[in-house]
Amino acid sequence: PFSGIFLVCLFSVRVLGALAGKYSREVNEAKPAGKDGQTVEFRIAKLNQVWEKAQRMQLSPVRHAELHSDLKIQEKDELQWKKMKVEGLDENGEKEAQLRRNFNVILAKYGMDGKRDTRPLESNYLKDHDTKEEDMFADPRLNKLWNKAESSGKFSSEELMNLKREFQHHKDKIHEYNILMDTVSRTEEIHKNVISPLEGDAKEHVLHQKHTELKQKMRDLNQGFERLRKLSHEGFSEDSEFREPRVIELWEAAKRANLSEDELDSLKEELHHFETKVEKHSHYQEQLELSHQKLRHVEALGDKEHIKRNQEKYNTLAEKTREIGYKMKKHMQDLNNKISRQGLEHNEL
Repeated sequence: PFSGIFLVCLFSVRVLGALAGKYSREVNEAKPAGKDGQTVEFRIAKLNQVWEKAQRMQLSPVRHAELHSDLKIQEKDELQWKKMKVEGLDENGEKEAQLRRNFNVILAKYGMDGKRDTRPLESNYLKDHDTKEEDMFADPRLNKLWNKAESSGKFSSEELMNLKREFQHHKDKIHEYNILMDTVSRTEEIHKNVISPLEGDAKEHVLHQKHTELKQKMRDLNQGFERLRKLSHEGFSEDSEFREPRVIELWEAAKRANLSEDELDSLKEELHHFETKVEKHSHYQEQLELSHQKLRHVEALGDKEHIKRNQEKYNTLAEKTREIGYKMKKHMQDLNNKISRQGLEHNEL
């Protein structure tokens, strides 16, 4: 009996260990070495070039950590694609084109595409007081809806804070859509002016795939705006399953995806775990910003020992914020894929 219990315990530890390691394995791997033997941040040269350029830019600590998480996701996807290519998959170049597009979106998102971006994006909640109230969301429809909701008297201060997060999330999505549209337009211009090995049907297929992605994002934006309009008029319902905008969006997509009751229940449970991850990430972002402010303050005072202690604390927080950001984005990617794959399977039946 004792050996049986021991084996069960050992099995449980292994299973839990495997689950815990699912999103942290890549993060905790030793840093790769470059050609000169020096350790580098990423295993792909162009991603290291972007990261090195970012060190010289005036990005806020939160944006800096976000860029690292985005580059880590890009690295994972590119390494997976290289394996696919070796196995003879992605013959029509669809995945490769998507990866190139994702990379261009990262460059544009962080102002590294050599093009002046006139669309401001500072979704840092600590800077809300700097923004004029009437132009908080840089979109007339959103501002009008927000002002109406804020002055309606329907919402408690906590509900208004949650609603503001929903509006901010929608603003970020509009920004991402504009960047993607801009990237697609410029890619098409390049396609027109270059004699490409992708001719005829294959080239058409890649262009069609880009437009499909844009159409889907536009549909998501319209559905998101409708949801905000409904929330602003009717308020939050008592039985709201989730609090975080990204999680709510995934849950809404799952309910539209024609899934079975069992699949929805299973997904709901996973989304609750994901929401905890999103909240943890937001908490660390906030702590990172505060730690940075404290470091600037200590630097101004000039006490070297105090500066060293605060710098170490800040560096640890920055590392942790990047790691949690990567795990969260990876999990979100997996959930998106799961919802669209299961929905597709049901539609094909």
